[in-house]
Amino acid sequence: MPLEAVMIVVDNSEPSRNGDYAPTRFDAQSDAVNIIFQHVVNGNPESSVGLMSMGGKDPEVLATLTTDQGKILEGLHQTRKKIRGHAHLSTGIQIASLALKHRQNKSQKARIIVFVCSPIQESEKELTQLSKKMKKNNISVDFVLFGDMDEENQSKLEAFNKEINGNTESSHLVIIPPSSKLLSDQLIATPILLGEGATSGSGGLAGDAGGENWEFGFDPATDPELALALRMSMEEEKARQERLKREQEEAAKKAGLESVKEEGETQPLLDKDGQPSGNNKDDDKGDKSGDGDKMDTS
Repeated sequence: MPLEAVMIVVDNSEPSRNGDYAPTRFDAQSDAVNIIFQHVVNGNPESSVGLMSMGGKDPEVLATLTTDQGKILEGLHQTRKKIRGHAHLSTGIQIASLALKHRQNKSQKARIIVFVCSPIQESEKELTQLSKKMKKNNISVDFVLFGDMDEENQSKLEAFNKEINGNTESSHLVIIPPSSKLLSDQLIATPILLGEGATSGSGGLAGDAGGENWEFGFDPATDPELALALRMSMEEEKARQERLKREQEEAAKKAGLESVKEEGETQPLLDKDGQPSGNNKDDDKGDKSGDGDKMDTS
């Protein structure tokens, strides 16, 4: 799994009280937030997750980047008491980007996941300008659009998504209509958690993709938990193989260095007695014996 720093932005505006997603839109978000946290942190123990709200008077950071799920749960509990007003989408994204900018581990990939269930106040032009800023700062922005899904909301988020992606697919827009399924279960079967290939692409409905478009041969929406487990298992195996390949390459390189002899070297520099290998004791002894014989002869 990638090394990430993820800021999750929840919509605690007045429309989040609506019960078209069981038990309410806000509670449905809370369950989904917990699923995202577990996916990110369990996927890579060095990844971290933060939480903020964008409804009410002003957006509020509820938990800075952490690996402690208790802090996320406490933030959600506090926000449940502050459901009011409208959503400040643009300001929320900008504050989330600042939180990511000050992350301690700069090797973490910066990512924002925004839940939207109320009318968007900002114009399409304002959101497009904001998307350019996020793209410049290398921050991916995923949207989960549910609840208030009128054409204007969708059009604005599609424009943001198109601008920030360019020729890439690093950011996603997922649309999840009300149904008998939980919001969190439907979210599992989207590119936000599964990666590329889980749906038909940006702006697609959750679970759009058929089995022929997914590498495990079945629609992930039919069994999202199995789909997520298979995806994580596949990525773990890929990481293991890459690690094994690196270790083999390093071992081969080390063995190659040890086998290289110095130019002109045909024998060890020292013999088994610690003497220079070029000093032949038997030859020296023979030479001395020869000198003695000559002296006796004379």
